[in-house]
Amino acid sequence: MDNNYQMPPVNGANGTQPIQPAGPVGPGQTAPGMPMVQQVQVAPEVKKDIAGLVKTIVIIIVSLIAVTFIGLFIWMFVRYNDVQTDVDGQISVAVAAAKDEQVTKMEAEFLEREKYPYKVFAGPVDYGQLSFEYPKTWSVYVAAAATAGGDFNAYFNPIQVDAVGKETINALRVTIRDVSFDKVTEEYQKAMDRKDSGLTMESVTIGRDANITANRYTGKIPDTELSGFIVTFKIRDKTAILQTDSVLFQADFDKLLGTVVFNQ
Repeated sequence: MDNNYQMPPVNGANGTQPIQPAGPVGPGQTAPGMPMVQQVQVAPEVKKDIAGLVKTIVIIIVSLIAVTFIGLFIWMFVRYNDVQTDVDGQISVAVAAAKDEQVTKMEAEFLEREKYPYKVFAGPVDYGQLSFEYPKTWSVYVAAAATAGGDFNAYFNPIQVDAVGKETINALRVTIRDVSFDKVTEEYQKAMDRKDSGLTMESVTIGRDANITANRYTGKIPDTELSGFIVTFKIRDKTAILQTDSVLFQADFDKLLGTVVFNQ
């Protein structure tokens, strides 16, 4: 090493220029002493493509949401129509049923009014002159007047009395048998004792003054396939039998029993 080497002046001594700090670095420039860095710039066409892609994605998402809402709206609308149709159908059925019920009620009331004023039936005088009220819409057929003794038979039915037979349904059959009440009671008891007779009996009180003791039989009428009601009671030394061949006439039958009178 050369011992005569000297360091160069630093702070401008001996007229040398001091080292100036680097100034601001502009775009695309590098500071003195710094390595060069290459900057990548995005082309305008690429920016446009990215923006278009974003718009497309947004449009697709919005479209899917719109389709979903439209489908939901259509489903709710169809559902509403189905429910409304069902409700309308139920209302129509209810209204029709109410009208039918009202018509049926009015017809029943009309038929009931047509029965008034009631007529009065009077049997043979020598058989106690059994009397009671019956609807004026019923026809009467006296099959056996018992003017020469024997049994008295009369039949009642709305509009007309059909040919009389065991299986013919009549609203009312009236029989006054020339036999004792005890004998008739025994006959019905035998009928009840038969296997599967379907006939029951109870003691009741009937008549206008509720002073007539009678036997009331309910169920299958003996020797027939008919089902109805039979009431038997004593008239002097004879027996009166009032019978309806169908439960359809029960209301009229019960009302009629409440008007029964006869001469003791």
